[in-house]
Parts: sequence; C-alpha cells; structure tokens
Amino acid sequence: MEKVSLRDAYGDTLVELGREDERIVVLDADLSGSTKTAKFAKVFPERFFNMGIAEINMMNVAAGLAVSGKIPFVSTFAIFGTGRAWEAVRQTICYPNLNVKIVCSHGGITVGEDGASHQALEDVAVMRSIPNMRVIVPADDIETKQVIRKVAYTEGPFYVRLSREKFPRIFDESYKFEIGKGHVLREGEDVTVISNGVMSSFALLAAEILEKEGISVEVIHMPTVKPIDVELVVKSASKTGAVVTAEEHSVVGGLGSAVAEVLVENYPVPMERLGTPDVFGLSGKGWDLLHYFKLDENGIIEKVKKVLARKK
Repeated sequence: MEKVSLRDAYGDTLVELGREDERIVVLDADLSGSTKTAKFAKVFPERFFNMGIAEINMMNVAAGLAVSGKIPFVSTFAIFGTGRAWEAVRQTICYPNLNVKIVCSHGGITVGEDGASHQALEDVAVMRSIPNMRVIVPADDIETKQVIRKVAYTEGPFYVRLSREKFPRIFDESYKFEIGKGHVLREGEDVTVISNGVMSSFALLAAEILEKEGISVEVIHMPTVKPIDVELVVKSASKTGAVVTAEEHSVVGGLGSAVAEVLVENYPVPMERLGTPDVFGLSGKGWDLLHYFKLDENGIIEKVKKVLARKK
C-alpha cells in the first residue's frame, strides 16, 4: 500500500476551502509547519492567526470567531490541543456548542522520537467524554480530505485526529465518508475486526493472512468514534459472534471502549481490544513503536485467535 500524509491532505484541503469560502479561518499554536496549516497561511495570511504557545487562549479566540460567524479550524499537536487546552474546549467551545473544528496532528504512538511527553494516547478518550463533541480518526489522505470538507459545513464542534507519520492508502476516489457511519472494508463470517486510523490497514493485512488459515474476518473501518455506528456494530457482531477492536490509542476510553459500550447494551459477544496498554509511550521510530506495542497485523491476529477461542 502506498503511504500518504494525512496532515498534508489537511493543509491542501484548507487552502481549497479558503478559496471557496471567506468564512474559513485558521488558528495555530506556533506549529504551522508541522500541522501543515502553513499552506493556508501562505495563501491567506489575513485569515491565519499564529497564536503562539498559548493553546487555551487559541481555543477561546476560536470560540469568539465562531460567534462572529467565521468557521475556525484550530490546529496544534494532539497532546496540546486535547490536554493543555481541555478545559477551554469544554467550557468555551462545547458547552455553548460553538462551530469550532479542532484538527490535531501528531496523534498516537507514531509521534515517534518526541517520546511519551508528546504522544497523545488519551486524546480520543478525553474528547469523546465532552458533550457536543464529535470525534473522527481518518485512515488515509483520501478520507482526511473528505472529513475536513464534511466537518467544515456541519454545524458544531469536532475533533479530528491526524498523524505525524504517513499512513497506507486504503481508499480510492469512490469512497464516501459519512459522519457516524462505519465502512465495511471486507466481508467475513467468523470474527469482526473494528479499527480506525493506521490500524485499518493492518486489519486488512491480518484478514488476508487469516484467510489462508481458514478464518473469515469481517473488517470494519470506524472513523467516527463519536457518534459511533451502533447499527453496523450490532449487525456485524450478530453475524460473526466475536469482535476485536484495533486502535493507535490507549485501550482505555477510545474506540475499544466505545464498541464495548455498544455491545454490552445491545448484543454482548466475546470481545478483545488492541491498543496501547495503560502506560505512557516510548521514544523511537514511529513504525518501530507500532510493532513494539503489537499495533500491527500480528497483534490483530493474536487477538482474533484469542477471541475465537473464547467464542468456541
């Protein structure tokens, strides 16, 4: 699979939106070269605001711009946008349900050499916990472009999580992203794997390997963690009778937790969650860290075999 940059796709789409709609404004916390909002700043300097290393203030200013009729996109690293600025996101953006789009790069363990202090493994959990916030984790550049366009013109707050590393491209131009909908990448009968972000590419690899062993895997890409596609989760679980979730995030509070909540309330089946354990990250190359924490096709295969044993 060709590897592509989600943050470059974000920067390019911002420029396209900026040409189409003068209401689009962009704020960044002195990281525009990394988040790729610098592309927008170059074309529309009068609509770009470098807020410096002041993430709380940046969220408050974005709220004010939203009240003024603008469509603000706010970007920084995930650890700062969801950690340092969490209270401002809750109180100033989500409580009044304002039209602010928080798009953070450098999410997950693939932040790499910057180490545990910069690896947001809890961001989906903390954003998912806030009322009115919707949470999206795209898999590749094609989906990212569609996500950014969709959230731009869907009223209310969003958190979109992007990566530092390039991810394998799994979609083509026929793909259509919908908020709150999962996408069946592969039909299967024995077990369901529900994933997002980079883990959806690994889920497809795992399914191919397991097929050779006579195990039929249904692969569902679930970009929207909140609101999650309850109907699709239940439909697939009722067909296969076993579920594995896979995410580049802590097993606490992310996609796995969201799916578990759906199943326990609607259709309980054996389930296993793959993500980072309840620990901080480590410094190292992004793809090496994925393999270290078994966030790859081998980790998914291990969980699939474990849940199938429980199913029997």
